[in-house]
Amino acid sequence: MVGGRAADLVPTTAVKIFSAGTAGCVADLVTFPLDTAKVRLQVQGESKPLLKGQRAEYRGVFGTIFTMVKTEGPRSLYSGLVAGLHRQMSFASIRIGMYDTMKQLYTRGSENAGLGTRLLAGSTTGAMAVAFAQPTDVVKVRFQAQALRPESGSVKRYSSTTDAYRTIARDEGFKGLWKGCLPNITRNAIVNCSELVTYDIMKELILKYNLMTVFPADNMPCHFTAACAAGFCTTIVASPVDVIKTRFMNSVPGQYSGAVNCAITMLIKEGPTAFYKGFVPSFLRLGSWNIVMFVSYEQIKRAVMRFQQF
Repeated sequence: MVGGRAADLVPTTAVKIFSAGTAGCVADLVTFPLDTAKVRLQVQGESKPLLKGQRAEYRGVFGTIFTMVKTEGPRSLYSGLVAGLHRQMSFASIRIGMYDTMKQLYTRGSENAGLGTRLLAGSTTGAMAVAFAQPTDVVKVRFQAQALRPESGSVKRYSSTTDAYRTIARDEGFKGLWKGCLPNITRNAIVNCSELVTYDIMKELILKYNLMTVFPADNMPCHFTAACAAGFCTTIVASPVDVIKTRFMNSVPGQYSGAVNCAITMLIKEGPTAFYKGFVPSFLRLGSWNIVMFVSYEQIKRAVMRFQQF
């Protein structure tokens, strides 16, 4: 990202990758219940459509959290956390940690990157990250949504993260671990562009025009403000793809022929509003996740640089 104090050393790509992966894990630990609530709301009504006049089990993000705690216990809010941490270490580390490197590659080492270059760098690192992290994302979603998965001989509950990887690979083949890869690539290209580019530009504008004169320029208030903007923009553009990705990865074998079929089925059976199911928890989660992640990322990155100076 742009900015940084003159006294600071320029962090290497390795430092950025480590800092991004660690910050992603910190953000997941803080916001995971919101992510679980979002997944439950997105897949609700998928396996058994609501009858006319039937009340939905989950209503709103806090209602969903309350219902889960009441019916399944507090631990259900963190179902799939281990896979989520696996995902962040292999996903956030690449898509965030490699962003500046890809941006400089496309500008041939120049720090003056235009909007097109930033978008290209964001979409590239997002797609690269999916190549490494897709199995962890599938397992995470399965754990978060398994209470809503229909009981059948072809659908099994997972006793552990390792059991989930093994069971999916055995029952659905190696490609089962890569289920929803295409919509996930699409989603993460969009998310990365929205998230990183918005944060990058907002931070650059704050520093360039000295918009936070009360505080030191490149510090937490600056990072907090830029992260809030990034979370809001990302939620607006990424929610439809996120819902399709979640539905498709959580589906039983043969339920959808592909991501496009999943989207068409949702549109026909549930209407266009289905693409924004779980929007409030998505915003609460993405907004809070961005704040925790970017603030942690900047601080961890600086801490590592200070440690290297000793």
